[in-house]
Amino acid sequence: MTEGKKKSEAGSTDHSHPYSLIPTRHSLHLVIFAGMKSFDVPIIYRSPLITSLKKKRKEMDKMKKDFTPTLLDFGPLQVFLARHFGFCYGVENAIEIAFRTIEENPGKRIFLLSEMIHNPQVNADLEAHGVLFLQDTYGKQLISFDELTADDIVLIPAFGTTLDIQKRLTEIGIQTEKYNTTCPFVEKVWNRSEAIAKNDYSIIIHGKPKHEETRATFSHAAVNAPTVIVKDIREARELAKYIKGEKNPADFYVEFEGQFSPGFDITRHLQRIGVVNQTTMLASDTQAIADYLKQVMMETPHPDNTEEPFADTRDTLCYATNDNQTAVSAMLQTAADLAIVVGGYNSSNTSHLVELCEEKLQTFFISSEEKIFSKEEILHYNFHTKEERSARGFLPRKEPVRILLTSGASCPDALVEGVIKKLVSFFPTSKSWQQLQAEFR
Repeated sequence: MTEGKKKSEAGSTDHSHPYSLIPTRHSLHLVIFAGMKSFDVPIIYRSPLITSLKKKRKEMDKMKKDFTPTLLDFGPLQVFLARHFGFCYGVENAIEIAFRTIEENPGKRIFLLSEMIHNPQVNADLEAHGVLFLQDTYGKQLISFDELTADDIVLIPAFGTTLDIQKRLTEIGIQTEKYNTTCPFVEKVWNRSEAIAKNDYSIIIHGKPKHEETRATFSHAAVNAPTVIVKDIREARELAKYIKGEKNPADFYVEFEGQFSPGFDITRHLQRIGVVNQTTMLASDTQAIADYLKQVMMETPHPDNTEEPFADTRDTLCYATNDNQTAVSAMLQTAADLAIVVGGYNSSNTSHLVELCEEKLQTFFISSEEKIFSKEEILHYNFHTKEERSARGFLPRKEPVRILLTSGASCPDALVEGVIKKLVSFFPTSKSWQQLQAEFR
């Protein structure tokens, strides 16, 4: 029995040791263990070995208490895979609906409101199958809605969409219910917002104002209650100054331009509040913002309000966001030379995984194995400056080289496999991918 397994069975929270798996026969069926729901995802996105590893970890840790990484030991190269990474429930669901729609509707025009998910390979594959994009990821119109007819199919992406766009499509005669891939955990945030709005709470959304999901959540929240978006703890602290009466109310409309609902009255609409989030934000950041604003509300007198000033919305945090971020935090307790995070450069959840890794060690954010040019050079993305940069000598001249590896919720496991294979190719004496795969059959 491995040390990692002993710790897991003892219920330990020590995440300092990797979990080595017992070889098992892999399955070619990709199963998402969420209410026994399985999804039919194109095989080009799969990695049989990674599927097998995930399945085995799930079987041996059904309560998800062990967040230690999985060690893939190639000899001179050691790769530590995060306990949770890659496609989440919402992404699997969206991909299945999209490709099933293509297969069942030959000859029909199929449109996507914007990117299905924030992964360039998946979106490129959809385009290659004839799917047309109506908007870019920032909401810029690429094809006018006036060109649509009632006979067209429009897919709603996993991020959801605004009520205005939904109404526009309905007026055209397009039925979107069958082709709506909105993540159920995004819809959970919408439902929670509606519920607390009925109790006269205003809504504070922690999210990126220009992100598709935040725009959709803002639309659904604002129809029920006064709503304002804060993108980080700094903006939350500035908002608190208006709650406490420390800033001129008129300044709010300039400082938060484009981030509040029509008719928002800064002098009346912050008497009772609840905080919800864009599901791909750092869960710890959302909790910190909620905790801070709750404290402010409790300490600030509200003469016109005698009821509870802060709503409990902890149940709006996405399970996949929590799991992936917790897995990275645990993985970072393993001694390593560097970290690699794989995913789309405009993916919010992926950038937060990068952010966590950067706090501990040198981290390279790449979209695929194609960004690893050689053992000496890698082209990686700096999400702070929004540009790709070349780094030379990124692999240390030592053995074994120890690398931490994870990917975003919209990244296919096949891309992670590609990165591992590329890294293995730089070490001639290492165990091959095929040898490792054989051990797990």
